[in-house]
Amino acid sequence: MGLDALKAQLPDYARDTKLNLGTVLGTSPLTEQQLWGTALACAIAARNPVVLREIAAEAADHLKPEALQAAKGAASIMAMNNIYYRSKHLIGDDAYQSLPARLRMQIIGNPGVDKADFELWCLAVSAITGCGVCLESHEKTLMGAGVGREAVHEALRVAAVIHAAAVTLDAEATLA
Repeated sequence: MGLDALKAQLPDYARDTKLNLGTVLGTSPLTEQQLWGTALACAIAARNPVVLREIAAEAADHLKPEALQAAKGAASIMAMNNIYYRSKHLIGDDAYQSLPARLRMQIIGNPGVDKADFELWCLAVSAITGCGVCLESHEKTLMGAGVGREAVHEALRVAAVIHAAAVTLDAEATLA
């Protein structure tokens, strides 16, 4: 179980996705916690049970329990925030910007892991769900914390490839 099992389930037409999974998860400049927290948070956001099961199995071999929980927390909080902030932005009425969210978000302030790692995971999830407001906010926070563009870029690559695997397996399950 894990990454090899996930790659084995991808069809021939998704050879690029299969190879990219091996590359982004096998040769990343991110720390192990950054990489596997990003992968797990993205697998949750991508919503495919096979991708989630296999990435979670692999992540469990690379992350401490508190990092596993924080990655899940990043996916959970961003599932809420991405909808809320993207919607306020898309409405296009600036009056909504002054209204308080009044949504509980304490995990962002105290995620239980390095704050920069958590922010990186939130950014990657925001890429999958397409929230530009959250992408900008998390990227700005990461830059302020001294996390370079290369790390942000790598998190985006992980998000893209995991999402592609999820879309491919969803299509195969539907067409089967």
